[in-house]
Amino acid sequence: MFHMFFLFCLCWCRLTGVFGESMSVMVGDSVTLKTDVTEIHEDDDILWTFGEENTLIAKINKDKQIFYTYDNVLNGRFKDRLKLDDQTGSLTITNIRTEHTGVYDLELNGLKLTSKTFNVSVHAPLPILDITRDCSSSSSSSSSCSLLCSVLNVSNVTLSWYKGISVLSSISASELSISLSLPLEVEYQDKNTYSCVLNNPIGNQTTHLDINTLCHTCANQSLPLMYIVLISAAAGSLMIVVIVLMCCICKKCRKTVQRQEEVRTESALWKPTKQKPKSKKDAVYENIPKKR
Repeated sequence: MFHMFFLFCLCWCRLTGVFGESMSVMVGDSVTLKTDVTEIHEDDDILWTFGEENTLIAKINKDKQIFYTYDNVLNGRFKDRLKLDDQTGSLTITNIRTEHTGVYDLELNGLKLTSKTFNVSVHAPLPILDITRDCSSSSSSSSSCSLLCSVLNVSNVTLSWYKGISVLSSISASELSISLSLPLEVEYQDKNTYSCVLNNPIGNQTTHLDINTLCHTCANQSLPLMYIVLISAAAGSLMIVVIVLMCCICKKCRKTVQRQEEVRTESALWKPTKQKPKSKKDAVYENIPKKR
């Protein structure tokens, strides 16, 4: 029993502790993973690794003056983004991207062994919310309207409807980039304050609901119907006029054709009168004036 206690104390003195720290940052920011030491010693070795496979991304050997970052690992994911503090051994990731989300492990081996874990989550800026009137909703009535709050291509977020400061409904997205929509039904005369909120660990995006504007978008559904009736009536009248004009034109054409046929018939029945041929005697004395 004593030996077990001794081994435990030895391990405790050797291993100062294994810590986990969660950090949430926005795309484009810089994040510093701190070693929690004020100065590294000559015989200290520091290793920084990333991911489940513990890929080496930075190394420090103070005795040999080695301060090296492995920018080209993981297909250059960390290229020109890693900076080491030569005093404390802390690692800074600049211009961070979503692909840098993951677990970072620190191992400091010197007079004592120190290890630390950082769970870093990188979030894209929250998009603007879109609140629209859902005119196709079957639940809409003459006294209420259905609304839809939507957002595109988001991950690790929660979309919620609020009435004042109270949550009415909410829906969450996982790590996959998806689109979210959350419905809400309100009365036309409702005077309460409603808002749609999108949030993640580093911030939120809020859009307030204006019932008077959105719920009047398609509240008067008889107006479009009246337009449809008027357009249909105008189209019907125009069609009648066209038909009448066509009938008149056809009737006129038939009369013209009939008249032409009658003229051709009369021409065919008419025979020219034959003149009696003059005798030679008449022809000789035709131009002699007669005696009075």
